[in-house]
Amino acid sequence: MKMVFDKIGSTAKPFKVDLEGVCLEGTLQKSGYHQVTLDAQISGSIELSCDRCGDTFDYELDNKLKLKLSDQVSEDKDDLDIIEFLDGEIDISYILQSEINTLKSAYHYCDACSDNDEDFEVEY
Repeated sequence: MKMVFDKIGSTAKPFKVDLEGVCLEGTLQKSGYHQVTLDAQISGSIELSCDRCGDTFDYELDNKLKLKLSDQVSEDKDDLDIIEFLDGEIDISYILQSEINTLKSAYHYCDACSDNDEDFEVEY
């Protein structure tokens, strides 16, 4: 789902995007001449692999997401929550896919492994 950057005004514009069983629902609102604020909720479930035993499990999501979006190169080195869309279109599906990929790339343990302090060794 893409939205033209210049079409977003000071009144909050709602959106909803679903991808891979995850829903991103929230609003976009102009917060400066070249900035838009995304205020949203991520909910749903994704399948992850346990980094200890390799079993797959469902991971429930219910997180707030607040980002600044810009249509020009940002010089602010202190704020890492800025995404630049230099082509004039905000791609909300890209934002959701990025959040899903970030979660998948982190370390995760299933319920059985998160409570287990024993050494883990698998023989082949």
